Formats: sequence, C-alpha cells, structure tokens
Amino acid sequence: MSLLDRHVGFVHALREAGLPVSLAEGLDAARALQMIDLAERESLRAAYATTLVKRPSHRPGFDTLFDLWFPAATTGLYGPRPQDGPDADELDPETAAIAELRDRLSELLLGADGMNDFARAMVERFGRQPAAPGRQNWFSYPVLRALSPETLMARLLAEVLAGQERGGLAEKVARQRIGENTRRFEEAVSADVRRRIAEDSGIERIARSAVRPPLEQLDFLRVTGADLARLRREVHPLARRLATRLTVKHRLGHRGRLDFRRTVRASLSTGGVPLTTFNRPRRPHRPELVILCDTSDSVASFAHFTLLLTYALREQFAKVRAFGFVDTVDEITRFFVPGADVVEAMTRLTREADMVRFGRTNYGNAFERFAERYGDAVGPKTSLLILGDARSNYQPPALETLRRLSRQARHAHWLNPEPVSQWDTGDSLATAYGGIVPMRECRNVVQLAAFVEELA
Repeated sequence: MSLLDRHVGFVHALREAGLPVSLAEGLDAARALQMIDLAERESLRAAYATTLVKRPSHRPGFDTLFDLWFPAATTGLYGPRPQDGPDADELDPETAAIAELRDRLSELLLGADGMNDFARAMVERFGRQPAAPGRQNWFSYPVLRALSPETLMARLLAEVLAGQERGGLAEKVARQRIGENTRRFEEAVSADVRRRIAEDSGIERIARSAVRPPLEQLDFLRVTGADLARLRREVHPLARRLATRLTVKHRLGHRGRLDFRRTVRASLSTGGVPLTTFNRPRRPHRPELVILCDTSDSVASFAHFTLLLTYALREQFAKVRAFGFVDTVDEITRFFVPGADVVEAMTRLTREADMVRFGRTNYGNAFERFAERYGDAVGPKTSLLILGDARSNYQPPALETLRRLSRQARHAHWLNPEPVSQWDTGDSLATAYGGIVPMRECRNVVQLAAFVEELA
C-alpha cells in the first residue's frame, strides 16, 4: 500500500469515525508530510494530529486509527511473524517461564524501556487462537490473563518503597505511576491485537469497530454509565456555547418589520424615492417552555440529558416547567432549581417523583392525566416539548387529548431518540403522534444542540 493510499484511507476512516475532517484539512495534512522526516513515526503522528484534530475528545479515536494505518511494526501479510526474529527466540515457551515474563513486565511497569516490543511479543505468544484453516484469531484477554499485570501492584510497591512508611505521598505517587504504566501496557496489547486483525482481515473492516464515535455523536440509547457521567460534565460548556450563539443571533438577526408610514413620509424629502427605510422596533420574545418527558428506563439517559441542557439554558426562556411520566405524570421542576447538584437531582427525581403506577410506559394515560392535572400549564405563549420514543406498550394513544394540548400551545415539538428506521415498528406510534406534533429524530448531542438553538 502506497503512502498516498494510506493517507486517503486514513482521512476517510477519520470521517467515518465521526471526526470532522474537511477536504482542505486533508490537503493541509498532505502538505505537512513534505516538511517532516517520514521515518520518524511520532513526527508523522504529530503532523496529522496538528492538521486534523480539533478537540481533545477526538484524540483517542485519532490515535487508534493512526496506529492501524501507520503501525509501528508489520507482520502477517506484510512480513515474517515474530517467531522468526530474535525476540521470539528469547521468549520461546520452552526457555521462558511465565514467572520470568512477569519479572520483565515488572521492570517495564517501573519505567524500563521496551514496553511496546514486549507487548508485541506477548500477543504473538499468548494472543493467537486457531480459527479456520489458513486463518487465526487474535485476542488481548489471554495475554492479560497469563501475565496478570494488575496483580503486580503489591510486589512493585514493596520494591519501590523499600521500607518507607506506607500510606504517605510516596506510596500515592508510586501507585499512580505503576497504574499509568499498567494501562499503557494494556493499551499496547490492545493496539497490537487490532493491528494483527487489520493485517489479516483488512484495515477498513477493523477501523469501523475499533473506534467509538466522539462523545457528542454517541447515541443516547447506547451510552454507558461512564458516558452519561461525561455527558453531564459537558452540559454547562455546551450550554455556554449555545447561549453565546443565541445572543449573537438575536443581536444580528431580523431587524423588525418595515415601518411603511415612516418610510413613505421620509421619502417626500427625496421626491418620493425611499432612499432610507425604517423598521418597527423589534419586540423581544422569550418563549415559555413546558417539557413533558418519558423517564422510563428505555429512554432515561436521553430525557435526563435533555432536561439538564434545557435547564442550563433557562435564561433563554421566560419560564421552564418540566413534567415526567412512565404511566402517570408528575411535575419535576422542583428537582432542577439553580445550583442543584446534577447527580443528586437525578437521584431525587427517580426516588421521589410520582411517575409510576404499574411500571409499563403508557403515553395515552400520561397525556390524559397531564391534561387533567396540569392543562393550564400550556397556553398561547408556551412551547410544548415532548421527549420520548412513542412506544406505548399497545395502550390507547389518546390522540385527541394530545391534539387539544398541541392546539393550546404556541408551538409543539417531539424529540424521538430512536432512528427513523425504527419508527412504527412493534408498539411504536411515531407516525400517529407525529401527525399531530411534528416529530424529529434526536439521537445525540449534536442533533439536540441544533434543536435547542432553533427552539430558543
């Protein structure tokens, strides 16, 4: 594979992984390659990172793909397997016991050089699993199970501290250093496994599964607990960026309607030619917002993040009220007071709010109870925002109740975290509800931010 092919494939893989790389930036990266020594792999990495990576959150995905397209070593289809080299002979199963390998790993975890070479040799020795004739599978788990780097902590601490008092700053620093080196070794093993799979199966195939999308493009319905914690930390920076853009748009946007009378009167001094136009003063309008959100387990992460973002932007609205439901509805505005801790608010909402009767989502009953108990919350100045997947467990949909609420509101919107291709499958009533309240797909932070900006 030529350097040009690798460059084109690498840039394409970055785009497929969700990193925004324009044509001009790809050309900038190609020009940067003319200014460096291509034999210096880290200089090559730095040149690509400088021209293509825009946010710190994109760097892990970039590094993973760079290691696939520009590996530090090649085997398989591109060269001899490590057993033909001196490292493999040195670590041959007949001459090197597991204890000796763990001793060598201990030295590396304390800062010795050669971790990447050692990781490659260990993958060659322990990571290969037989597959179909002429093929083989590679896994990182057998390598880590055989060497168990996490079990070396106590032994290494005893060696580093050498009689010093335990529990002090020295132990804390040593634990941190050993822990970081352990993670480096695990990442080196994973990177070499990915490289070998890419050589056997094709880089493009492994690249599609090796990199998770950037945080802002993760599907709300597929986020893990760790992802949700990171999303919560992103709420206020995202809210600040959106608020800044909204302020600029309001300042530079529509100047108001033409004041025809003033314009005609002024034109009399220029022979009836309206050289100068006058506009009526623009009336500032901040909408009132009522949020009705499905808080069932299937869409809870989406509802929680949307509520947090909306309340972080509450200064952009005249008033914000929130209501949650599973099969009945309760007002949850009280949990989102200014200054409230995010995690505590979510915990209290789950524990104290009266949103569940029988435990199965029922949109129809929730709409009827909302209209009965809180119908006066929706008025001619209100934007009604409904959050949910429109899956009602085959219960009556209460379409007329929803239509009445929609007519009461100034605007009504429905955000659905499911992809459009899954609407109207199973118990989904997306089309029925979407015919009353305009429904749009909202699967990630990018789509949500675009909608909130448009709404405000």
